[in-house]
Amino acid sequence: MKVLVIGSGAREHALALALARDPQVKEVFAAPGNPGIAQVATCLDVAGSGSDPEAVAALAVRTQVDLVVVGPEAPLVAGVTDAVVARGIPCFGPTARAARLESSKAFAKEVMEAAGVPTARSAVCTTVDAVMEALDHFGAPYVVKDDGLAAGKGVVVTEERTKAFAHAVQCLEREKAPGEDETRVVIEEFLDGPEISLFCLTDGETVVPLAPAQDFKRLGDGGRGPNTGGMGAYTPLDWAPATLTEDVVTRVAEPTIAEMRRRGTPFAGVLYVGLALTSQGLRVVEFNARFGDPETQVVLARLRTSLGGVLLAAARGELADLPPLEWSDDAAVTVVVAARGYPEAPRKGDPIVIGDVGEAQILHAGTREGSDSLVTAGGRVLSVVATGPDLAAARKIAYAAVDAVEIPGSRHRTDIALAAAQNRIALPGQEQE
Repeated sequence: MKVLVIGSGAREHALALALARDPQVKEVFAAPGNPGIAQVATCLDVAGSGSDPEAVAALAVRTQVDLVVVGPEAPLVAGVTDAVVARGIPCFGPTARAARLESSKAFAKEVMEAAGVPTARSAVCTTVDAVMEALDHFGAPYVVKDDGLAAGKGVVVTEERTKAFAHAVQCLEREKAPGEDETRVVIEEFLDGPEISLFCLTDGETVVPLAPAQDFKRLGDGGRGPNTGGMGAYTPLDWAPATLTEDVVTRVAEPTIAEMRRRGTPFAGVLYVGLALTSQGLRVVEFNARFGDPETQVVLARLRTSLGGVLLAAARGELADLPPLEWSDDAAVTVVVAARGYPEAPRKGDPIVIGDVGEAQILHAGTREGSDSLVTAGGRVLSVVATGPDLAAARKIAYAAVDAVEIPGSRHRTDIALAAAQNRIALPGQEQE
């Protein structure tokens, strides 16, 4: 088959790389792609950087692909899947209406309540007075979420009420997105316990979970600093309950997919379940309507089943016909190398020098070809991915490769997967080893 991947980040690089290695896939295109993706796929220009539905659909027809895979959330919300499917081409990713599970946190909460999905108590606010009342009700730590898309940076978790209030006001005063009738902000109770990401592939009926992973949202070691799009991730999670994946499928994913189907907006693609293992049990933190970044980088590094075959089956409504997925026994770790000034004001145009990275893999995100060298073109510049027989070995390979990357003023976390490698993660109510 021929596959077109929409997007330009490290997540799309991971998707393109996995598809390029797939014996069922004979050719991979990417739009718009990046310099790293260009090493494994044919990169093509597309209007709107992939968020123009008709432009993507026309490109899919022109390249005669058998499958379109949408990476980022913006093209999904814009209706790329709708336009591609209308041309008779299978597309992996939900329709614009179904993608509201990510584009509106208030809508996601409404669906979770109807489906009986365990999640944090919350209040949807449209006025400053409502915000003040909700902050008083839930108390610190304060959790404030922009209702709309915010590239993974619309959430503030803080002990400071003034900071929480300021973020809520900023969310209410931002420019309304297309199709948004009013701006809203969601105030939630704080959930204790470690967070986990689980990708659930679905064709609107059947749910097939991938391997769970854990990502690191804060900029600095120890979970300090501002929220980011993600500074690293790892898998597997040996400390998590043995029944975790089964519990998420039966208590979260399947009820949610059934509720979306009941509403006449079937959800097909990947339901990203972000959850916390709290002292009261499993609770959903958020839904996304696409693969997460940087978790995709480590999850796909361990997948042994044909990725192209699985995604095509999901797009065609044939997931029930697939055999169980196969996984490597290895552990995988990814460390994000970010540009100087990230996340507030990432600097672009700085030279990138990549030395000997050994067994690690370098996935491109915010890069472009400069006049005489590779240069930075975004906040999260590279994802350094490594696998090994255990987390400690994978970490060693990954961080050796990070040391071989030279970007002026770049930043990265040094503690990705460290606590898990040292068996220092405990669930609420458990003693740490």
